[in-house]
Amino acid sequence: MLIGIDDTDSPQGMCTTYLGAVLARRLIREHMRVREARLVRLNPNVTWKTRGNAAVMLDVGGDPDHSFTIACDLVEELADFSCENTNPGVVVVDRRLDPAFYRKAVTDFCTIEEAVAILDAAGARYRGWKNRRGLIGATAAVASELLDTTSEILVYRQPERFGTPREVDRQSLFDAEAATFPHTWDTVDTANDVVVCVPHTPDPVLFGIRGTSPRWVMAARQMIESEPPGIEQIWVTNQGTDAHLLSGKAGHLSEHLSYVVPGTVTRAPETKTGGHVSFTMSDGDQSVRCMAYEPTKNFRQIVRQLLPGDRVVAAGSFKKGSINLEKIKIESLTKAETIRPPLCAVCNKRMTSDGKGKGYKCKKCGARAEAPAVEESLRSLIPGWYEVPPTARRHLAKPLCRGIPDF
Repeated sequence: MLIGIDDTDSPQGMCTTYLGAVLARRLIREHMRVREARLVRLNPNVTWKTRGNAAVMLDVGGDPDHSFTIACDLVEELADFSCENTNPGVVVVDRRLDPAFYRKAVTDFCTIEEAVAILDAAGARYRGWKNRRGLIGATAAVASELLDTTSEILVYRQPERFGTPREVDRQSLFDAEAATFPHTWDTVDTANDVVVCVPHTPDPVLFGIRGTSPRWVMAARQMIESEPPGIEQIWVTNQGTDAHLLSGKAGHLSEHLSYVVPGTVTRAPETKTGGHVSFTMSDGDQSVRCMAYEPTKNFRQIVRQLLPGDRVVAAGSFKKGSINLEKIKIESLTKAETIRPPLCAVCNKRMTSDGKGKGYKCKKCGARAEAPAVEESLRSLIPGWYEVPPTARRHLAKPLCRGIPDF
């Protein structure tokens, strides 16, 4: 059977992955076999998400009715029902559901009614609490078909330590990154000297290591020194796969969906209040604004070097009329030209303007010229893909260390 769970956490505590890890251990104690633990990230732009919009799925061999009871009891024991946005859902099915529902949930929006219709048609066991929104993620989890996968080991705290300051040795995190990158990523942000894998919210997670395989995330995990952990779980996941991105065109983008959009820069980048950088690009007659917000740090330096005429491909979420950049491909660069007064052919001195529409004149010898000098400047920017730093990367965004995007 496949067991899906979603929406049990809140900003104040709990974590759906922790509940899933605890459930796996309770099922094993009941002599059931847990074949796979899967962490499924869904549309990152859902406005009612509590944190990272993750659902979990367990592939289990055992009694479905007993498993469903254990899962529901655990949700009532651990879920944070005090939060308005916490609306859990539990689903148990004997076969994988139509993956089209998962694909819609990761790239678009699904409704509770759509989820219930699919569950009823499949004869699923399911239960939703409060407004039952968690049934969407739980259904998507048991419908998930992952064409590309990564791994994450999540190390959880002992329950008595929940809500207290975490104790994780900072240097050991940087050492683990240095020893295992590019097979693991986003443990730390070396360019900005920031720890990424240790959360700051009062949930059960102590730290998490993302990587290409269980072997690599475990190799990094074993190098990390910390407070005594509670339980640990390696998850198969769609993180770092760009599963949320759709092919899009300027002028035909929907709010809160994520796209890959080609275009030509039409307005030079501007730095706004707060350090946010924006530029405009077009694809024919339609244009769209692209944003590199302050948290993207050094990525903004790449964006600031763009010039009108540069051909780019922008990848990111479309919100409030802008593409919020997660990565950008520079396909080709226009010539950078500087217009200056010409040099005097006699004196080799720079001429000065003789007035609007009157050309240029040499102050030394009086020689004249009609046209300015157009000089080409060298550009340090080179074509290729650029990405936001780890401290600003979304769960689903594929890091360039995993390979060059093929869209």
